[in-house]
Amino acid sequence: MTTTLTASAQAARGPVRFPSDFRWGLATASYQIEGAVAEDGRTPSIWDTFSRVPGAVAGGDTGDVACDHYHRMADDVALMAGLGAGWYRFSVAWPRVRPDGGAPNPAGIGFYDRLVDELLAHEIAPWLTLYHWDLPQVLEDAGGWTVRDTVDRFVEYAVTVHEALGDRVPVWTTLNEPWCSAFLGYTSGRHAPGRRDGAAGMRAAHHLMLAHGLATTELRGRGAETLGVTLNLTVADPADPEDPADVDAARRVDALHNRMFLEPIRSGAYPADLLTDTEHLGWTDVVREGDLTAISAPIDVLGVNYYHGDAVSAEPGPDPDGRSPFPGLEQMWMPKRDLPLTAMGWEVQPEGLTRLLVRLHDEHPGLPLVVTENGAAYDDVVGPDGEVDDTERLAYFDSHLRAVHAAREAGADVRGYFAWSMMDNFEWAEGYAKRFGLVHVDYPTQRRTPKASARWYAEVCRTGRLPGGEG
Repeated sequence: MTTTLTASAQAARGPVRFPSDFRWGLATASYQIEGAVAEDGRTPSIWDTFSRVPGAVAGGDTGDVACDHYHRMADDVALMAGLGAGWYRFSVAWPRVRPDGGAPNPAGIGFYDRLVDELLAHEIAPWLTLYHWDLPQVLEDAGGWTVRDTVDRFVEYAVTVHEALGDRVPVWTTLNEPWCSAFLGYTSGRHAPGRRDGAAGMRAAHHLMLAHGLATTELRGRGAETLGVTLNLTVADPADPEDPADVDAARRVDALHNRMFLEPIRSGAYPADLLTDTEHLGWTDVVREGDLTAISAPIDVLGVNYYHGDAVSAEPGPDPDGRSPFPGLEQMWMPKRDLPLTAMGWEVQPEGLTRLLVRLHDEHPGLPLVVTENGAAYDDVVGPDGEVDDTERLAYFDSHLRAVHAAREAGADVRGYFAWSMMDNFEWAEGYAKRFGLVHVDYPTQRRTPKASARWYAEVCRTGRLPGGEG
């Protein structure tokens, strides 16, 4: 499967139309774009700390300035409006709103108050994420997501944000990608806070999900109408479908990556095979009576983040970068297949998105789905004319939107799509070296330049149609 869509290939596929009520959006995250990390009362997050650990982030980059969105917000919203998206998915910075996890900070809250008003003035609907990984460092110092107190602090923070913005924000997401927060942050150490402890990752995962459930119930009681969570989900395929060990390894990955987060929400229980697989880690002492009932609080929408699927081998492989970040499965290998790769080294697998969405619909009927992140990093080149002709990214979006359409045709209740990302930004451990944006950011000058993919996506948002040949 190729990412490059020639004119003849696009013609062979033909045009595709989405319904008029399909949601088209753009997505970002607070630490990745805002900058202003020490202004107006904001205190350090775990990413402020982690990015200063030598070798933790490529190039020694930090999010201190990022895209300077904190100071350029009004211009950025006007730029979004020009890109045609009707929805904007953004996250709120916990250490800006409740610095050090303490009392509400009016100056920090004021920024998001202005942002929401600016979006509405441009007829862009706000889609708010409460937690996109920027835990206040003071809370991490007290145990972070491995301790129960952080759950209580999160609910307090969620209430503060809702009290300020609940009258104008129609959709509320509690967490973005708790798998990453728990396992990249506490098990593999690839992300903040940089811990390497399998049991800590499992404890963090439980407390994150408990925070989701309790905040969902609290905000529902305060009048929030549309509530959900965003999970980064994968399609785990055995590297050798004929090898029972690889088949079982893929099952384990599915349990830890997908079902650990989906099943408690939908059924109020952790998967039995997951509990057996992780029993040796001794983490279930944090699961108290009533926790799983709280986690299963009803949600109105499931956000699905998808970038690629995974081939899974039970045998340790030669590439340390291909080692698993999963608790208890650190030696398992995730080999590359004969698929194109993005600049992140991620496989381009749009058919995996179709399979994932259809599976979610079949296994969790009645739960509306929205693709809340999908996109690709490529080595963009700014031409002599100052333009960025990012044909690979455009082709990536086209192929994955066709995958969404195929899932809808198969019956999946997919109601929207958010492109990641609205603009180039601080890409976590990759720093500024990887660019996902529809809009190019020249970091020294902060100049924004819409890429070819931005103009293409704007037309798709406007028409609800993917161009093709005849038909």
